[in-house]
Amino acid sequence: MFKALSCRDVSLTQTILPKSDVLLVALSARALAGSAGRSGMSVTALDLFADTDTEAMANRCFALPSRRLRLPGPALGRVLAAPDLRGVPLVYGAGFEDRPDLLEALERDRPVIGNSAATVAMLKDPSALAALLGRLGIPHPDIATSPPVDSGGWLTKHAGASGGGHIRPAGRRVPAGHYLQRRVPGRPVSLLFLADGRRVLPVGFSRQWVAPAPRQPFRYGGAVGPLPVVPIDRGAAAGMTAAVSRITAEVGLVGLNSADFLAGPGGWCLLEINPRPGATLDLFDRPPMPGLLGLHMAACSGDLPQELPALSGCRAALVVYARTPVRLDGGMRWPDWTADRPRSPAHVLPGAPFCTVLADAAGVVEARRLAGRRARDLFRLHALAAAA
Repeated sequence: MFKALSCRDVSLTQTILPKSDVLLVALSARALAGSAGRSGMSVTALDLFADTDTEAMANRCFALPSRRLRLPGPALGRVLAAPDLRGVPLVYGAGFEDRPDLLEALERDRPVIGNSAATVAMLKDPSALAALLGRLGIPHPDIATSPPVDSGGWLTKHAGASGGGHIRPAGRRVPAGHYLQRRVPGRPVSLLFLADGRRVLPVGFSRQWVAPAPRQPFRYGGAVGPLPVVPIDRGAAAGMTAAVSRITAEVGLVGLNSADFLAGPGGWCLLEINPRPGATLDLFDRPPMPGLLGLHMAACSGDLPQELPALSGCRAALVVYARTPVRLDGGMRWPDWTADRPRSPAHVLPGAPFCTVLADAAGVVEARRLAGRRARDLFRLHALAAAA
């Protein structure tokens, strides 16, 4: 029986050579599939959407139907039980943060390349993470499990959720599975980094923004990067990097991970650690950077490069959400600057992600503005979605 691969167990190195077949499982596997192609791998992708561009980049692509934007364990198990997929190494992306039990089940019958289910469970447990950060002396917002007297300075979050759509201003009660986090000032900044269980190698900083919607004031809108260190402040950037280094040394993080911060004139604090490849692959997985999926797999085996090439310019990735019901009949002509293109025929519900718009420019502001213009053009031309 195979075991999960971690920095302390690298006996499976020969099963994950760059040309090996690999399974990709995530809420959306498109960015991982694109990186796999750049890394010279053949892959089978399993996600909720099986978008046309994911299908084009993967050798095989399976949709895992879900009404709640949550990985369906039984459907995933049925696909993975196929004789030709048994024992094939698996790389996971977003979708397991609140499903460590599902990740643990996968570890029992195949190599899972990435952080262990136990590591994911600990880092996505708000109380455990707060205790870890406190012990390491890393600034972080206060958390609570019961409503404070003055709830105006607090947010309600769903433990293990992602994407920002679950975040609400705190009310008089805390729903099951949720917790409270104190509001702190600052702008959201994320650091994508590689780790080998002991050391880290920064890939780059990015900045995020929200696409507010009714009942979802903090819904994820997109990101832009790499972010020059100067706007962050060199001292703050060094402090954030040192923070993820201390966390990595303490818990043995491996592969690609990201850390979300709030940074402002008064300093910075760490909001959360995402112990898997995430949405900012779109920003950094481009020449002259080697394929990040290959680097992820190598780092999980304890192999970190000495350094990474510097990227020129900036890239923005903006999520476009449907404002009204959208019906695709197959006649949609997608611009080459779009990604996550739904299959047709399709019916996209209001508020659901419709596609992603990509934009490259010389600087952060220019890339963000170009992505916004392209999203508005898409809306005007096709009357399909609202730009964030």
